[in-house]
Amino acid sequence: MGCPDDASAGALMRRAFELGVKLIDTADLYADGRSEARIAKALRPYPPDVVIATKGGYLAGNDGPVPDGRPAHLRAACEGSLRRLGLETIELFFLHTPDPAVPLSESLGALDTLRAEGKIRHIGLSNVSAGQLAEAREVVQVAAVQNGYNVRRRRRFGPEPALASCEEAGIPFMAYVPLGTGRLIQVDDALRRVAARHDATAAQVALAWLLAQSEVALPIPGTTSVQHLEENMAAARLRLEPADLEELEADADAAR
Repeated sequence: MGCPDDASAGALMRRAFELGVKLIDTADLYADGRSEARIAKALRPYPPDVVIATKGGYLAGNDGPVPDGRPAHLRAACEGSLRRLGLETIELFFLHTPDPAVPLSESLGALDTLRAEGKIRHIGLSNVSAGQLAEAREVVQVAAVQNGYNVRRRRRFGPEPALASCEEAGIPFMAYVPLGTGRLIQVDDALRRVAARHDATAAQVALAWLLAQSEVALPIPGTTSVQHLEENMAAARLRLEPADLEELEADADAAR
């Protein structure tokens, strides 16, 4: 959470609840745990109908995050998140990424043990392929998948296979970086053209495109201001036409 201070973060989250947001997504990796601590400071006692989702499975390294799916690390990550969030049970805990050095079944077995102990209620997967999702579902009940996805990725790489798997199984698919890293909505000509036709912003069109992909698709855009939050939430009311979707997905210039 990139808000400048705790008061701004609290105001942003409270406004989100007023607009109907019921899910807050974070991770132990974000700001070295400070994101979780800020959520607790702003919201405890938590509203009864709000879900706090967090993630574990990375270590901070000198050259960036390093996967760590060892059971001991996942247990420590979960217990650290519980302390910082001030919770007895984490409603939705994601394996942040599969660790190529640890069998996926071993990492998920550790999370399932934490679930049996009451420290986790539901298990999610992040940054997984369709094949890894299928493998995971042989081990645990997967409550949600969180992968990066946006219209530019759709143009470059085609449809997201994990989204198709989630749709078939009825598993929520949470798309992070739905607006790219900001550059997407700044330079994308197709988004701007469609936005102009609908009297909307490019960001709203990008989010509406994701919502149109599947009934299980849920974009999770990050924001640091109430203004952007309100703009993002308004995207749920935007209905794109088939011609809009075709133009957004086929625009060759914006795919560069």
